[in-house]
Amino acid sequence: MDKLFMFIATSAYSGYLPKAPGTWGSVAGVLLWLGMNQLEPTAYLLGLAVLFVIGTVASGAAEKILDQADPGIVVIDEVVGQLIALFLAPTHPLVALAGFALFRFFDILKPFPVGWLDRHIHGGLGIMLDDVAAGLMAFAVLQAGIWLSGLV
Repeated sequence: MDKLFMFIATSAYSGYLPKAPGTWGSVAGVLLWLGMNQLEPTAYLLGLAVLFVIGTVASGAAEKILDQADPGIVVIDEVVGQLIALFLAPTHPLVALAGFALFRFFDILKPFPVGWLDRHIHGGLGIMLDDVAAGLMAFAVLQAGIWLSGLV
């Protein structure tokens, strides 16, 4: 079971890629979005909710397996955050790149409430929630940009 938890928590082991695991997790999120964005919004949100719950459990298990709080190789939170950022976005390379950059910006900078959640909520839920908040912030900015640009 530990191998399954680690497979999920590291997003098919993408968290083990060198240098910047969070960035690789976000790349995995964009790749998953390329398939999920064909879904109806309700199905997309349902899939996102399932991934959040599974990610929360797997992240908490990974902390215990590795005996480390919020291990860097756990990137399922970046996948979920990236999927939130790109929700309802049209399939366009510039939109994908903008959504990726915005999510990474908010995830790395950790403005309120992202940083607060990162510091105050622990365990699997804490690992996931700060990236959910970063994803929601990126979603809002991306949707505003899409609307202002007239892409939709």
